[in-house]
Amino acid sequence: MATRSTQDAERAKRPAEEPIANRGVHGEGNYRASREYNEAARRFVRSGRVEQAGRRAKPRDRREAVELERAEQAGRSRAKGEDPELRAGGTTRKR
Repeated sequence: MATRSTQDAERAKRPAEEPIANRGVHGEGNYRASREYNEAARRFVRSGRVEQAGRRAKPRDRREAVELERAEQAGRSRAKGEDPELRAGGTTRKR
């Protein structure tokens, strides 16, 4: 009869069975949801409404501008850093 430590060692060697609901989902992502989001973003850009949306997103007054700036600073304080491609004019990878 195998001891518990032997059974645990054998179990650790076998690949874990992934729950059916999680198949196709790795890490923090969901491939289908990612594709759907990316396609919606492409459609939005092609629609020509980006400039209009940018104007509508501007702060309405000084108080709102200060509030948005504080929120951005709080978010950046926890960030690992900015993607250098954003400032270097890098190209977006296409898969």
